[in-house]
Amino acid sequence: MFLRRKPAPPPAAGDVDASTAPSARLDIRGVSRRYGRTLALDDVSLSLSPGEILAVLGDSGCGKSTLLRLVAGLDTPDAGEIRIDGRRVAGSGVAEPPETRGIGLMFQDYALFPHLTVLANVRFGLSHLPGAQARAVARERLAEVGLAGREASYPATLSGGEAQRIALARALAPRPRMLLLDEPFSNLDAGTRERVRADTLAVLRQDGISAILVTHDAAEAVEFADRIALMRKGRLIQCDTAETLYRSPVSPFAARALGDVVTVAGLASGGRLTTPLGTVALPTSAPEGSVQVCLRPEAIRIVPRGEGVPGRVLRRSFAGASTRIDIEVAGLDAPLRLAAPADDRVDERIELGLLEGGILVFPRSEPT
Repeated sequence: MFLRRKPAPPPAAGDVDASTAPSARLDIRGVSRRYGRTLALDDVSLSLSPGEILAVLGDSGCGKSTLLRLVAGLDTPDAGEIRIDGRRVAGSGVAEPPETRGIGLMFQDYALFPHLTVLANVRFGLSHLPGAQARAVARERLAEVGLAGREASYPATLSGGEAQRIALARALAPRPRMLLLDEPFSNLDAGTRERVRADTLAVLRQDGISAILVTHDAAEAVEFADRIALMRKGRLIQCDTAETLYRSPVSPFAARALGDVVTVAGLASGGRLTTPLGTVALPTSAPEGSVQVCLRPEAIRIVPRGEGVPGRVLRRSFAGASTRIDIEVAGLDAPLRLAAPADDRVDERIELGLLEGGILVFPRSEPT
């Protein structure tokens, strides 16, 4: 675990203005960025409250890293503007340099200087401080990330988890009001990744730093962030809490982003929804007519014979406390997969039914 310093006492009312507050507000308004014929970002608008942590989630090439570069000041938008605490830092002819934005950066490859010691790497962003003070601040940050005593080491001697912690210490040494993290945990093995991610989150929460995490890992976004901004092909699809994205996605694509779904055709009429897996009450506010239906795993159940739709078990596989079952059902393009308790006996021939929760209904014309 990281070591922790005692949090600074909160400022008295009226003592601190927005420019000196411990964390920043970010507003991104109608930002677009094009590289040649490629539209990397298309009219994206987002906000980040002081102390909030936002995850930008999407596949490679969706524009999430471009967005981070624009916020950091490493690139400039072709349209729109970016404001920090109401001050325009990009757009309308303004391009404030990175060093004046009060932003810390962490990259996927950590970007440590191999020829500098650990202490010198952390001191790198503290050139505005006298030498003794810079060394003291760097040592404090190293202690906070659990690496006191490694000041004289070089990056080549560090493990992946240690290198990530050095990168965090360096990013936080100048006490930024916002931290941008570009897939910083993706190069770590699974066990180290979970531990370092949790410790990084604890440091951010303790310091109250606004942060944006770019990731392609939905589980990481859910664990790390207060809200998730879902990106696709340069556009913002939806931005909300993980629970809202899971329960009320705006499209089939958004539905798949935060969990498994089985997508089937359906017919909504007279308050009822008919699908290849059965008929249930039509969810509130769902469209009528020919629809796309996304079924969460919790919406599908095995029912007694004579009460559901026939299915044939194709394969069973061990999954610890549960058994994965692949089931062929007439009318479905591909087998569906369910989980059953490991001690449940499942016959080759089964029947399936629907529960009313976990059913998401979209117009047939909605892009998948």
